[in-house]
Amino acid sequence: MNAVSTAEALNADNFDGAVQTDVLIIGAGLAGLSTALALPTSLNITVLSKADLEVCSSHYAQGGIAASLDKDDSVADHIADTLIAGAGLCEADNTSSILSAGQQAVQWLCAQGVPFTQIQQDDNAKPFTELQTELQTANLHLTKEGGHGCRRVAHADDATGRHIMEALTIKAQSAANITILPYYEALSLLTSSDNQCQGAQVFDHSSQRQLTFYSRAVVLASGGLGQLFKRASAPNVCVGDGVMMAWQAGCRLANLEFIQFHPTGLALDDSSFLISEALRGEGGRLTCPQTGVRFMLEIDERAELAPRDIVARAIAEQISTNGLGYVNLDVSHLPEQFLREHFPQIYQTLLKLGIDMTTDPIPVAPTAHYSCGGVVTSVNGMTDVAGLYAAGEVAYTGLHGANRLASNSLLECVVVGRNIAADLPRYLKYVTELSQATYFNKGNQSALGIWTPPTLKDTQPITLPPSTDYKSNTHHNVNIDADIAGITAKLKVLMTAHMGITRSAGQLAQALLQIENWQQQLGCLKSHSTNISSKSDTTTLASLAYFQLARQLQLATLIIQSAYQRYESRGGHYRQDYPHLATTPRTSVIAPLSKLREGDKTGNKEGGIDWLVQPIIDDTEVGTAYSC
Repeated sequence: MNAVSTAEALNADNFDGAVQTDVLIIGAGLAGLSTALALPTSLNITVLSKADLEVCSSHYAQGGIAASLDKDDSVADHIADTLIAGAGLCEADNTSSILSAGQQAVQWLCAQGVPFTQIQQDDNAKPFTELQTELQTANLHLTKEGGHGCRRVAHADDATGRHIMEALTIKAQSAANITILPYYEALSLLTSSDNQCQGAQVFDHSSQRQLTFYSRAVVLASGGLGQLFKRASAPNVCVGDGVMMAWQAGCRLANLEFIQFHPTGLALDDSSFLISEALRGEGGRLTCPQTGVRFMLEIDERAELAPRDIVARAIAEQISTNGLGYVNLDVSHLPEQFLREHFPQIYQTLLKLGIDMTTDPIPVAPTAHYSCGGVVTSVNGMTDVAGLYAAGEVAYTGLHGANRLASNSLLECVVVGRNIAADLPRYLKYVTELSQATYFNKGNQSALGIWTPPTLKDTQPITLPPSTDYKSNTHHNVNIDADIAGITAKLKVLMTAHMGITRSAGQLAQALLQIENWQQQLGCLKSHSTNISSKSDTTTLASLAYFQLARQLQLATLIIQSAYQRYESRGGHYRQDYPHLATTPRTSVIAPLSKLREGDKTGNKEGGIDWLVQPIIDDTEVGTAYSC
């Protein structure tokens, strides 16, 4: 079935609700489209987007993409800066592999038509802020962001994500083998008895119908979970559903407690607009609104360009003291023409809100921005489930460790997406040959024979509640008329207050109890992991809203449990009651749902009830995480 017939099948009179495709990509952001465009054109590729194509985190990325491009820079220096920011939790091999592919990734984006900002070559050349196409990486203007030791961030003005996504979307929409379906929301993954991913259950918002997409491989590129918080830079589709689908399908999750807060979200009402870190890279100063004092000078020798976790905590401390809800970012000392030319989107957006950043300070406050943890994934995008790849914010490759280095995320999307595209045909060839083999030739072979699950070092399992919280197919107590919108809004407030920049045992335990109370109100305490995506359940928007909230409550529980059981402060995870670094950095790991159920049957403690007892780490050393 080619791309055209896939679209036609959805509208055919005799359509039975099932769609066949070679590769199903869940998510139309940078990771998803990079994978789609890099795959062989002989494959029929279907890309799902929960909403309009512009509604994704990639589109809103301002700063740029980090890569070692300057003649005075090196991959080794980029790796070193990343490892420092990651505070001991980066997977070293994966970090080296991804960052070493930086120049090739940026050059690939140039080849796709991304109009990166160019260096001014001579007096007759166009200004470097004018967008150029058909570029070479040596010609790109580079800016500097927090945690980077030099200028290393290629950008397209101050709207890099928008320019990247516009270029890739044009390419993908013109590709005969790629079908992009807006407003199609994946609900759950389909797996075989031998744990091979074979597609997904999907809700078509336009027609309000549930469909089944069968595919030979699935790529999960669904984005992050920022919308679990009240203040977030992510669009409203980013609620961590990809993480939950993978967990329920058989994947491990890692380091969910490491939520990165961008230090400088615009602090006006409920704005989700970010003030790019590149402004600080060009000399922007953070000051106290009441005294005008530049407070970062006393916190870290890197001042405003310290890693994001350090800057965000410092701002949060200032806000708790001044009671204003914000601090000021001042760039008025920089040349007016430079600001207007180099940051046109930020300048125009602020001007419409009555702030002239060439003369006025910008009110800023931390906002939930990026999930450093996620579905455990190899550098080639492989998960624990054969045929299921993952890339982007939903995935945990270990690149970001305990705190993401600015602008590494766009690079990871492209590199891992292209790695998936390189590996996936090999997997499909093996599966095809296996399906064609006779019973006697096949023996005990399966898709697992060619699949290499990711490995982790220095791990610590997270203990979860007892199995009574994981029973399936018990919908008789579901309260579909519960206050879905009200609980959803309250969950955001709860996560911001208790799982924010700083946490404590008391806050986290209180949050868990409140979430359990909401689960009881919904009648989903014993059904939140059930197959709510079966055709009889998710056929209306009301039942879909219930399903979405139930899943968000379960994900919030997993995140809070991970934070509760990490008895240290490291990177983006800061415990007021445990402010020190542990001696040994360990990656927190949540076993797949299926393994937890098996553990309950055998008495394995991973599924036991002592979930508020054992710390993840109990050996601490002197020295606060503030200085890591």
